[in-house]
Amino acid sequence: MSKEFYTVRGYELKDSNEKLLTSAMEDYLEMIYRSSQDEPNIRIKTIAKRLNVKDSSATKMVQKLGDLGMLEYEKYGSITLTQKGRDIGAYLLQRHAIIERFFRLIGCEGDVLVHTEKVEHVLDDATIENLNLLCQFMHENPDVFERYCAYKMTD
Repeated sequence: MSKEFYTVRGYELKDSNEKLLTSAMEDYLEMIYRSSQDEPNIRIKTIAKRLNVKDSSATKMVQKLGDLGMLEYEKYGSITLTQKGRDIGAYLLQRHAIIERFFRLIGCEGDVLVHTEKVEHVLDDATIENLNLLCQFMHENPDVFERYCAYKMTD
């Protein structure tokens, strides 16, 4: 039985052929969705500032997302998510929250946001659901979680 192995970049390239959105597109769409929860009129400057990118970079990505039917944007106007964009944006934000919750649950050291941002694009839907179930299980079974924490301390 022979298994094909790739470098990390090789796996990324292989997966990119199967995904509608790149990791960067997902980051932008997640941030646009997140921002739309707080303010109805989202501008390029807002997205650029929140993602620490130049306005020109944000404009290019917004145009790409618009071409994919995720949002509507007119030059110098506000960004409006389409239903498709809202649906995918909601999923991306939920995925982010699940992974962040998991890292906090296991006592991840360092900046949890950084870890979440690095990992969220490579996990498939089934893994995300399993992480969510594990977090729910631990929350609903505090005795098991306490045993996990005690076990972790003996290491």
